[in-house]
Amino acid sequence: MKDIAGQIESGTAASGKTYAFNEEHDPTRPAQMWFQESDEGLVLFVVFYTQACRWSKCLGCNLPSKCSRFHVGYKPLIAQVDTLFAMPEVEEKRLSIRKVIVSNNGSVLDQETFSSTALLYLMAKLNLTIPNLKTLTMETRPEYVDLPELEFLKRALEEGDTPTTLELAIGFEVFDDHIRNNIFKKGLSLETFEQFIADLARYGYTAKCYLMQKPVPGMTDLDGVRDVEQAIDYLSRIAKEYRVRIGIHLNPTFVAHGTPLAERFAAGEYAPPVLRDVARAALHARGKGVPVFLGLYDEGLAVPGGSFIRAGDEPTVEDLERFNRTQDFGLLERVVGEHP
Repeated sequence: MKDIAGQIESGTAASGKTYAFNEEHDPTRPAQMWFQESDEGLVLFVVFYTQACRWSKCLGCNLPSKCSRFHVGYKPLIAQVDTLFAMPEVEEKRLSIRKVIVSNNGSVLDQETFSSTALLYLMAKLNLTIPNLKTLTMETRPEYVDLPELEFLKRALEEGDTPTTLELAIGFEVFDDHIRNNIFKKGLSLETFEQFIADLARYGYTAKCYLMQKPVPGMTDLDGVRDVEQAIDYLSRIAKEYRVRIGIHLNPTFVAHGTPLAERFAAGEYAPPVLRDVARAALHARGKGVPVFLGLYDEGLAVPGGSFIRAGDEPTVEDLERFNRTQDFGLLERVVGEHP
């Protein structure tokens, strides 16, 4: 039997992380859920409570701290699905939900950490409960993508009341290859990424790539903007080359507790990006054929003072949230223009 807990512990230790895992969480309840507004309509984002990400090496990431070091079986996972759809806010909005993002702060398609039985149960509940679902997004690392399995999931989605697209979301994080793999420790080559996109093209799936702005110490604010711009250019080219729709989810980096980034922040050697620069970077996507969603939620995982939202940023946040709903690049121009 694979020592998944050992893999998690070694990856965490190799990256110098000091956070604890959440073994006290009720295993019959999801770790988190929230709603977002996007240009696709109302989005339900759910993070299921499972065994943590097996990789666990990414420099500034403490998302595994919301999960368990140990295996969570299919029965409690099925109970989490039932709990999710029994929530009053989900029941109230279920007819308006157009997109569901499924996460476990790791890889939903990793069968060792997310039960296949529970995943199939989730698919059935989505068909029964969310009749107007347009897009189902599953977060994963590329190495766990099993194309025959996805073909089965796609067929299950097609049995729903509304045509539904299957979207796979991966952490691309940084364009600069050295920063992405040697500093941030993502473990993702461009060759692996492009093979992933080629596989999606064969089956007609779409992709979403998470980018992080200024994710490591040593990057200036300008470095952070330029790296996002280069990533946008690259992803735009790949989308056209493989004829795959690629969306971008741009996350300004926050300082997560229990990570080496938090140590550098405490020493005065790192500061999160400012929202003006996030808007400036996202502006580069205009006319490039890659829709952009700006992540403006730190999930309560930032150290004090370590968020990218600062005092007085409320009007800017409102403009950026409106951009998420409309893809109106004039809103980004206004943010940049108001803060030269």
